[in-house]
Amino acid sequence: MVTAMRKEYDFSKARKNPYASQLKKPVTIRLDEASVAYFKEVSEEVGIPYQSLINLYLRECAANHRKLELTWK
Repeated sequence: MVTAMRKEYDFSKARKNPYASQLKKPVTIRLDEASVAYFKEVSEEVGIPYQSLINLYLRECAANHRKLELTWK
């Protein structure tokens, strides 16, 4: 059964998506092969996609205000 779309919809009672602030933003990031391999290995063990593991780790770092101590020679 095919239903025809209406010409107009009433959005006057619509509300903003409460989860919009939790949406993910696609980014391009260059990671070394060893780091990607590590997260892929862990993802196999825990059953979570490696991109999600990387996101979880970075979110934890941000939540705990972790900062790297870098010294350049």
